[in-house]
Amino acid sequence: MSHNTNPGTDHPLLARLFPFLRWRKEVSRIDLWQDFVAGLTGAVVVLPQGVAFAAIAGMPPQYGLYTGMIPAIIAALFGSSRLLVSGPTTAASLVLFSSLSLLAAPGSPEYIQLALTLTLFVGMIQVSLGLVRFGALVNFISHSVVVGFTAGAGILIMASQARHFLGLFYPRQSSFHDTLVAIFSHLGETNPYAVAIGVITLLTGILVRKINPSLPYMIISMVVGSLASIGLTAYAGEDSSAIVTVGALPATLPPLSLPYPTLDNIKMLAPTALAMTLFALTEAISIARSLADKTDQEFDGNQEFIGQGISNMVGSFFSAYVATGSFNRSAMNYEAGAKTPMAAVFAGTLLIPAALFAAPLAAYLPNAAMAGILFLVAWRLIDIGHIIKIVKTSVPESVILGTTLLATLFLELQFAILLGIMLSVAIYLNRTSHPKIVSRVPDPRIARRPFVTDPSLPECPQLKILRIDGSLYFGAVNHIRSELRHILHSGHRQKYLLLVGSGINFIDMAGADFLAHLAKERDAEGGALYFYDIKENVCSRLKSGHYFSESCTKKLFGSKGDAISTIYTKLDKSICANCTARIFSECMTEFSEAGASHSIEKEDEQGNYS
Repeated sequence: MSHNTNPGTDHPLLARLFPFLRWRKEVSRIDLWQDFVAGLTGAVVVLPQGVAFAAIAGMPPQYGLYTGMIPAIIAALFGSSRLLVSGPTTAASLVLFSSLSLLAAPGSPEYIQLALTLTLFVGMIQVSLGLVRFGALVNFISHSVVVGFTAGAGILIMASQARHFLGLFYPRQSSFHDTLVAIFSHLGETNPYAVAIGVITLLTGILVRKINPSLPYMIISMVVGSLASIGLTAYAGEDSSAIVTVGALPATLPPLSLPYPTLDNIKMLAPTALAMTLFALTEAISIARSLADKTDQEFDGNQEFIGQGISNMVGSFFSAYVATGSFNRSAMNYEAGAKTPMAAVFAGTLLIPAALFAAPLAAYLPNAAMAGILFLVAWRLIDIGHIIKIVKTSVPESVILGTTLLATLFLELQFAILLGIMLSVAIYLNRTSHPKIVSRVPDPRIARRPFVTDPSLPECPQLKILRIDGSLYFGAVNHIRSELRHILHSGHRQKYLLLVGSGINFIDMAGADFLAHLAKERDAEGGALYFYDIKENVCSRLKSGHYFSESCTKKLFGSKGDAISTIYTKLDKSICANCTARIFSECMTEFSEAGASHSIEKEDEQGNYS
């Protein structure tokens, strides 16, 4: 009888097809209210942002709002993250513009059609990658990469909003460096009224959140900032204050659209679609992973791929261009107290009436107030505590964090993520390609004589016991071969070798070939190679691959006692007779009790067994 362990759905198959069935019954009235408040906040914020992003993308302003409606709802219902909010983003808009502006005039009907067709292609590729389980990519995004990327994103947000916060007028810059140059070169033109509004908004948000975090402090901050703007304008006059507002937005609903996936368009847009897909997924996955880490929630990268893909496929038929996870809106969603994906559903749904009725009110919202809110959001993205902890505890992780952060600031965002991932993988491969090899000896101080690593204890002059702490694969073989050659050709130069395999979790063909060659070397030396405590999957690989003859497979032991008793019969007894260490219990049994007692007393005098 099958048992459904998930209380959120009655049918597991339906839950796989419709992920929202997993959490729909877990949403309480309190959660729903918090999600509504968070969604309302997100809907209000995306009004001016959507217009700005559309301008960056070379699209008519209303298309930025359309991208924040249907895609946000679909991605929330079919994705995995409970806090990720999808929609238009600065980076995705820049990539879209840089790719399509070479093919058509921005804002033209041809340009819009290409953008919608590209969105459909991106969605199809995203769904395909999710279905083939490519979501494992998220496993290679280490915590240090996430911390560095989110910190860099927070700095980018603050840098991009500095001109609004200070009331400066200069063109939007394409890079972090150029933005800093523009800020400092225009610093003398700072508008004190804009700064006052930004500071009032920022302080209001901080105080409201500190006094009562459950209050919608972002909406309160926007209202207070708008009222401050009205008051300062009345006091100083419109010409003197020069306070710039977002401006009235177009009040329209997303019309139905039809992408045009012709063969020519497929050939023309395929490279851009692949690049956009890679970027959109790395951005969405990174944000979702970061939020999952913050809230200790489960996250399925494959399902998120599918959710993002469906949202873009559906969105392309509702006049939306490429949508992905939004740093601004997702962070704001988290800060506003969202609990479930219903917050993103509310955000997308409430944006529809907001675009119709509330859009004209954006004429009273100062850009400085919006900048103050985004400053607060951006600062929360910079996790100072984790950064300090990483720097103090691990040099490699600190390198990964610092590299990712700098790459986020000075490179394209998708390259920053990929660079962080590649650096994480490189450091991991360097670690795994240098497994530790430790000598093991029986401990005569304990009756069962367990294997221990203690340099003070004597070794058998004929048998070397070693444990390899790491997998035997092509990247580690050369290091292990070099280390074993050094160990076996120094000291007693033992002919017999017993490898303890408890630390070997995986072996590939290169590793198996190496062991077979090592066995032949030991045979040529007049000794033999034996194995103890080899894991089942490693043992099966050695046997099924016929790397050892039938006689050699008898040298694979599961018991320490069987291994030692068998190997002991092969040792040169003339050497054993002159050995006073009596390493194994078999040594004690074979030789006279008096000789054995004499050896033990002698060892006690040397302090080896004390």
